[in-house]
Amino acid sequence: MSKKSKSSALHETDGVSQPDITNTAFIETIKKKRQQQPSIDDLVTDILKGNITALSRAITLVESSNPKHLEKANAIIKQCLPHANASIRIGITGVPGVGKSTFIEAFGMFLTNSHKKVAVLAVDPSSSLSKGSILGDKTRMEDLVKNDNAFIRPSPSGSSLGGVARKTRETIILCEAAGFDTIIIETVGVGQSETAVHSMVDFFLLLKIAGAGDELQGIKRGIIEMADTIAINKADGDNLKAAQLAKVEFNRALHLYPQKASNWQPKVTLCSALHREGIEELWDVIAHYIKHTKSNHFFDGNRTEQNKFWLLQTIEDRLKSQFFTTPKIKSALKTQLELIENGKTTPFVAAEYLLNLQPKSLRNDL
Repeated sequence: MSKKSKSSALHETDGVSQPDITNTAFIETIKKKRQQQPSIDDLVTDILKGNITALSRAITLVESSNPKHLEKANAIIKQCLPHANASIRIGITGVPGVGKSTFIEAFGMFLTNSHKKVAVLAVDPSSSLSKGSILGDKTRMEDLVKNDNAFIRPSPSGSSLGGVARKTRETIILCEAAGFDTIIIETVGVGQSETAVHSMVDFFLLLKIAGAGDELQGIKRGIIEMADTIAINKADGDNLKAAQLAKVEFNRALHLYPQKASNWQPKVTLCSALHREGIEELWDVIAHYIKHTKSNHFFDGNRTEQNKFWLLQTIEDRLKSQFFTTPKIKSALKTQLELIENGKTTPFVAAEYLLNLQPKSLRNDL
């Protein structure tokens, strides 16, 4: 090598050699332990003890689309079911920007300070193009995520009904078996998510804000009929007066609706999640609602009807999945999509053709 090349700034010297003391056997043992999945019985035992790691693993199995994982998840749910159903399930919805995450953190902290165990199932919006999801609820709930009596599980909504994660129902059962007595389900606040969440909770809370021009426009029949209480958030500072006026407007509107099957008259409350005001009063409303619906037997009857609904929904989902994963259908679907692209068939004719490829028994079901 020439003298010029030795003095170059790009000249490299030999790096420090690695010592030969690395315990490869130990590293391999650690890798095997990480790859080794606990048995169903072990997972269930740990879940019933309130082990968060075991609970998270079970939920991951429930959310998986792998058939092997589905079989294992069903076995876990079956064993956990006798230990479930002892919680209060609360659905919370509201348009983006209403302060759902801030409210849930304030609400969750109040509940944990009241010696309750809270599980938050926060469904995170997924991109319809990339299928990606930020899963940012844990970063927005800084205090609650560090609370030993709270469990936050953000799940990407994917393409499931209204943005509600496909297996939220099973996740509720697992959380209840793990000892969580208050389950909070947050919707993405768009589309049909409210309908799906309403069909799996005991109490449905609609969050609103004043001064956004929707005091009257926001009174849409469907969502108002589902709400058991409307909480007007951000009722603080200069916005307090507007919130009080909005409360009057919503109260007037609620009295125009027919009586709910629960014989409960929906309430309107004010709160400030940021300043953690009005949270205790809202919990008193929820407690009153639970007492009221249990005394008139609506509470248990509603859960039974919800289970019937989810039986039918599960059958529909399974038939849909079975249809689209059939090799013959997958191949024919590709062909029909190309025909539609070239204008040689219509979506309705193509659908009829694909449905007729299924066995007669399944075709009748579809």
